Amino acid sequence: MTINRRKFLGNTGWLAGAAFLLPAINSCGVNGKSKSGHIGKGLKLSFEAYELQLKHVFTIASFSRTTTPVMLVKIEWDGVVGYGEASMPPYLGESHETAAKFLNALDLKQFLDPFRLNEILSYVDTVAEGNCAAKASVDIALHDLIGKLMEKPWFKIWGYNQENTPLTTFTIGMDKPDVVIEKVKEAAPYKMLKVKIGRGTDEEMISTIRKITKVPLCVDVNQGWKDKHEALDKIHWLKEQGVVFVEQPMDKNNLEDMAWLTQHSPLPTIADEAIQRLDDVAKMHGVYSGINIKLMKCTGMREAHKMMNVARSLEMKVMIGCMTETSCGVSAAAQLSPMVDWADLDGNLLISNDPFKGIEILNGKVILPNRAGIGVIKI
Repeated sequence: MTINRRKFLGNTGWLAGAAFLLPAINSCGVNGKSKSGHIGKGLKLSFEAYELQLKHVFTIASFSRTTTPVMLVKIEWDGVVGYGEASMPPYLGESHETAAKFLNALDLKQFLDPFRLNEILSYVDTVAEGNCAAKASVDIALHDLIGKLMEKPWFKIWGYNQENTPLTTFTIGMDKPDVVIEKVKEAAPYKMLKVKIGRGTDEEMISTIRKITKVPLCVDVNQGWKDKHEALDKIHWLKEQGVVFVEQPMDKNNLEDMAWLTQHSPLPTIADEAIQRLDDVAKMHGVYSGINIKLMKCTGMREAHKMMNVARSLEMKVMIGCMTETSCGVSAAAQLSPMVDWADLDGNLLISNDPFKGIEILNGKVILPNRAGIGVIKI
């Protein structure tokens, strides 16, 4: 570490506000080098389009896919690099093109101090509406950068005990019974499975899985159920099959029926498509038992941290989830995992071309590395 950085950290103190700060970016080309270059000690951005290759066809209630577009982001300051990622499954409306356009519109060279995250994020968030995954890539990269400057992982900056991390679920997408059986066999190291249902084959999916494993299950319906009474009957049956909770059972806009279902359900209900950013949390109180927080939907680590705290204040359950992502995005989300009820951090396990090394899963449990920042290494 240079003398200048030591003086900088000494003058900054222990970063009293670091847990609630957020990033921004310098103007860059569509792939690779910054247009403006590194001016003084201003923040320097570069980014690269990347395509994740899924190990299996990924099928949920409304679509199937075999790839996921991502944007890999780097932010550099004083010779230190932070890594970020935007994962953009097509149904969320972002793409390589939209992310490049958004990132090119940012001007980070104006920011000489990466610790001014609140100011930087406020700027990033007002450049254009939406673009939540692109904004998350900036957030993650700056958190990684700041953690490296502090020489601490973020779970320690936040004061969390890494031994309190939960089990992660491993996702089993909808498929023919023989393929489902093979997927479950591959998932043998995991102690909890997340099963995609909602296309009319719910009982077949669960019964097939129960033929070969008795591990706890959760189900993700992805808005697939239409009638609240039928949904309640299904949930009672699912409880008998060892299901722990039900994620997004009905249409995200059907709040009245969803509140009724939650009130009568013997299992917790978790909002996914119905929840995105901080302002949504209070709106879901009384409608769902809990929320699934995803960095790519809420613009990153800073807002995810706030969402978790608000949900806890409302006595709601909290799950930390992910898209299909590299270990960069998953490891960033995992920094919050010691404080959640459940984790669904398997996005990197579903791909065959992960360019990072980050969190590990041991006997189904999330293991946080002690490396600074978000804990990833580029490989």
